[in-house]
Amino acid sequence: MIYVILIPLILFLLVFFALAVSVINLWVRALFAEAPVRIRDLIGMKLRRVPPNQVVLTYISAVKAGLDIGTGMLEAHYLAGGSMQNVVRAMIAADKANIDLQFQQAAAIDLAGRNIVDAVQTSVNPKVINCPDSESTSGAMLDAVAKDGIRLLVKARVTVRTNLDRLVGGATESTIIARVGQGIVSAIGSMNSYKDVLENPDHISRKVLESGLDAQTAFEIVSIDIADVSVAGVGQIANVGAKLETDRADADKIMRQAEAEGRKAMAIAAEQEMRARVQEMQAKVIEAQAEVPLAMAEAFRKGNLGVMDFYRMQNISADTSMRESIAGSDDENENKS
Repeated sequence: MIYVILIPLILFLLVFFALAVSVINLWVRALFAEAPVRIRDLIGMKLRRVPPNQVVLTYISAVKAGLDIGTGMLEAHYLAGGSMQNVVRAMIAADKANIDLQFQQAAAIDLAGRNIVDAVQTSVNPKVINCPDSESTSGAMLDAVAKDGIRLLVKARVTVRTNLDRLVGGATESTIIARVGQGIVSAIGSMNSYKDVLENPDHISRKVLESGLDAQTAFEIVSIDIADVSVAGVGQIANVGAKLETDRADADKIMRQAEAEGRKAMAIAAEQEMRARVQEMQAKVIEAQAEVPLAMAEAFRKGNLGVMDFYRMQNISADTSMRESIAGSDDENENKS
């Protein structure tokens, strides 16, 4: 019975001694670094398959930086699948920059798949992103149209810094680029003339910046700067204004010609209408003249008109026709002379 008890006890002590010897180096390092770690905690890390070397070195860095972090917190974050080195590095950088960043918040950001170190660095040192992004879009510039119909090509640079409070669940850079691009196109579309945009591009950036485009995103927009703006489709033409005025004059000319053609067509239609009315009036005259013989016959039957009166009327009519013909021949002779 003694051997049955002693043998397992000896084996346990040997295993414990072997584990203690394997971690004694880390224990001594932590002790002299004024970040003491208990040997049983180091042995427990070995048994839980947590790399004690990484935990101890990370813990020493945190203690030296003045952070209040325990080895249990680092071990729990490692077992959850996070990077304890990145979390501690980010917390050290935030502490030096006077940014309030707690371990739980940093661990949550790291477990969410965000680069916590890059997020803190961007919060301290804002970065610049291009709008539109030339790597993700085919066009290198935004295409917008002012109220006067002139197309403008615009490129902007957006300066952003990370908002750590909205980093978990907040939208990424793609959303910022899309919102800024939409805001610039909308702002240019509300301008009366493309000249206003060329003269004061800061009006566009200021209007877009006041729209609150960084809502529900992981970033805070610091500034929006119009890097380049040009009139679309002018090629290598030096005098853009003259080219645009020429094009506008040609367009006005075509419009006026179309209006003139319309008025000409209306005049021709009115002339045809008047000719038709003349024909109608002539027909009425002929119809009225046809009533004269009938009236004369009626007068003969009633005795109101005699034969001599009829002959006298005929002579007067013939005499009038002769005089008209003579007058017409005299006018032709004068014209010839």
